[in-house]
Amino acid sequence: MTQNGIFADNSTGFYDFPRIQTEMAMGRSGLLFLGVIMFGFFKTREDRPLIAASADKIRAIYKKNQWQVFLGLVFGYAFFYVVRMSLGVVKKPMLDAEIVTKTELGLMGSAFFFTYAIGKFSNGVMSDYANIGRFMSCSLICSGVTCALMGMNSASFFFILLWGLNGWFQSVGSAPSCVSIFQWFSPKQRGSVYSIWGGSRNLGEAVTWIVTATAVSYFGWRAGFIGAGIAGVCAAICMFFLLKDRPQTYGLPDPATAYGEEPESKGGKADPKETRRAQLFILKQPTVWLIAAACASMYISRYAISSWAVLYLQSAKGYSLIDAGFAMSTYPIAGFCGAVLAGIISDKVFNANRNIPTLLYGLANIGGFALMFWGPQSHLFDAVALGLIGFAIGGLVVFLAGLNACDLMPKNAVGAIKGFIGLFSYIAASCQEMISAHLIKATEVNGETVYDFSHVQYFWMGAAIVSVLLALTVWNAKKITTIDEK
Repeated sequence: MTQNGIFADNSTGFYDFPRIQTEMAMGRSGLLFLGVIMFGFFKTREDRPLIAASADKIRAIYKKNQWQVFLGLVFGYAFFYVVRMSLGVVKKPMLDAEIVTKTELGLMGSAFFFTYAIGKFSNGVMSDYANIGRFMSCSLICSGVTCALMGMNSASFFFILLWGLNGWFQSVGSAPSCVSIFQWFSPKQRGSVYSIWGGSRNLGEAVTWIVTATAVSYFGWRAGFIGAGIAGVCAAICMFFLLKDRPQTYGLPDPATAYGEEPESKGGKADPKETRRAQLFILKQPTVWLIAAACASMYISRYAISSWAVLYLQSAKGYSLIDAGFAMSTYPIAGFCGAVLAGIISDKVFNANRNIPTLLYGLANIGGFALMFWGPQSHLFDAVALGLIGFAIGGLVVFLAGLNACDLMPKNAVGAIKGFIGLFSYIAASCQEMISAHLIKATEVNGETVYDFSHVQYFWMGAAIVSVLLALTVWNAKKITTIDEK
């Protein structure tokens, strides 16, 4: 008996093992060749010799490229959030249409955050070696396509599978952006740039709560996924042409040298061995672990709002979808302000001390939750509460999710630091989805499903409090400039 003439000898019926081995070897070689091509495409290029130009000319070139990188990061990262936040808008319409159950929504969110958490760490590590422009833009294209496919599907199994896959593509967003900022902007420029970039996610959320919510109200839940997916692909194409590889690959010096600041210890030629050494070093630092734990607790409250607040406003407070969407728009708008002001406040008011504003933002987050759950029942107070939470979360993401640890650790492991903190944070966010779905009780009242949030609100508030307490444990942490320091 033959097997399509591939694995068996036609005359004897016996398997041709040498031929099998040859075919398998060819297959492995083909996969290896494809892997090498893909790795080469995403890998940062070799440094070029420094261009022969005056200091003024180099700064002029730098400024042009910095603006392109800045616009690419802010614009592109915002649309990462337009894609990922689409699920938060369509939950109620999908539940009403009986497309999915509450438990399946929890599984979708959990699958997303689980793959996102793993991807944050692995892709964060890889971003220290990557061509950021190619890495980020290709990932956003894949994320947009996956999101659009969600709108063409009706099976809960594929919803969970596709949204989990989208989590992996979405994980290539934060860490590479941070790496690019540290590559292209000098130490005196980074605080402001990082804060504005950190606020760009709130612009994406605002687009989601207003534009996507309106589209879903008129055209149904599928429009939320398909529209967000198309927008993501278009943004990714723009990113491809705006973002850059490292300055040294264009024959430029590091940004500190270009702007006449004190050169950083790792600002020159990229050394993979030193990068790996620094990455391993930061994993042994208790400060990084404590900041990661504080950030993880904060992310529980952050994604509780992003994932469930629209449903909360509709079910617990009687909002329509459009009204809930517009109420939620105060959350990202205030978040943008909180993120932008975070760097300015910490630099100008507290002399680059991140701990004091971190505490103040954390207390504001707790206050916002208290006002939303136990404050006066009115749309005005709901908007104020969401704005206060958004403002606080905006600043806390800047501090706990990156800036605090990156300021304290060696600069050639920025991607690994962001990835490690992201791993903690999104495992917590994944658990939040499942725990929240379990704590939100669904009951039938006069033939209509009513969702009870009276238990889950204590879980969200508790996470905000724990985050503040953990952040206080690194109040006196000292800056480490080299990996030989203890």
